[in-house]
Amino acid sequence: MKEKAIIAMSGGVDSSVAALLMLKAGYECVGATMQLFHNEDAGIAKEKSCCSLSDVMDAKLVSSKLNMLHYVFNFSEQFKETVMNRFANCYEKGATPNPCIDCNRFLKFDAMIQRMHQMQFDYVVTGHYARTEFDTKSGRYLLKKGLDESKDQSYVLYALTQEQLQHVRFPLGDYHKSEIRQIAEQNNFVNAHKKDSQDICFVPDGDYAKFLERFTGKQFTTGDFIDTQGNILGQHKGIVHYTIGQRKGLGISAKTPLYVCEIKTDTNQVVLGQNQELFSDSLIADDVNLISVASLEKPIHVCAKIRYRHPEQPATAWQDENGFLHVKFDSPQRAITKGQAVVLYQDDIVVGGGTICSL
Repeated sequence: MKEKAIIAMSGGVDSSVAALLMLKAGYECVGATMQLFHNEDAGIAKEKSCCSLSDVMDAKLVSSKLNMLHYVFNFSEQFKETVMNRFANCYEKGATPNPCIDCNRFLKFDAMIQRMHQMQFDYVVTGHYARTEFDTKSGRYLLKKGLDESKDQSYVLYALTQEQLQHVRFPLGDYHKSEIRQIAEQNNFVNAHKKDSQDICFVPDGDYAKFLERFTGKQFTTGDFIDTQGNILGQHKGIVHYTIGQRKGLGISAKTPLYVCEIKTDTNQVVLGQNQELFSDSLIADDVNLISVASLEKPIHVCAKIRYRHPEQPATAWQDENGFLHVKFDSPQRAITKGQAVVLYQDDIVVGGGTICSL
């Protein structure tokens, strides 16, 4: 009997080719597009986001070409609760979230896997550039980088659990993006030349503050810009307009460039400082998920990423008695930001990660 897979199809080229590769590998497949939110609820024109009708139609056209059934799953309530609300709450606390990680965690590899079990399928398949394997020595499923380093997406997948890793497949992990485009062209896929999405799906114009005011119904009050000695430098527009390391859009004249160094939610102040004041050599993370090991009771040497596009940096990592993850870098890193994920690697294997909560 063939193993059965649900292909999470966004309407893009990657998930479309993932479906083709799984069919060629002998799996029985169906396509499924997640309806994550109603564009009008987020104040977005219908054609401007990944939930657009054109994206659904692209997924349906590819599914039809591959003789697959195609479903649309309405996960809008779950998305609002676990992604959009968390996004807003994080910004209100002066942190900077990565909603793509939450979407993967709570929707693509939680809600979708639950639906997989309900349909009595075996796997959920996505177009992520990553790889999985089972390590017989440790008895654990591993998450590994995709072979195309420029497209590797293991960073946004660090929250996958052992149970989830057992039921996911990433067929693009052994390919380069150029090869995927070529496969799509050879099969005359309607989306062979479709551009990759670059923005947060529910904030496609990049104006986070505008979205937050609309979504929460709140007006974020102005407050003081202060320097690291507490001197008032001017007025900010509301803390949700700023993130650590930001230089542009401050509206402050100074002899030397100023950057956002800290956001004080208790006093509604934004601390500005020199570039050198952005560097720190350590962090603490909570909401920890470990993959290659069960725990980090003893310090291990790793390479750590503090942002998706941040180059890995050598560091030492361990957990304390309360489970918090401590990371000590070999050299100071610029603009370590609360709310972002720190992800640990040993070679191409993801050790695990967590959400940065303190420096």
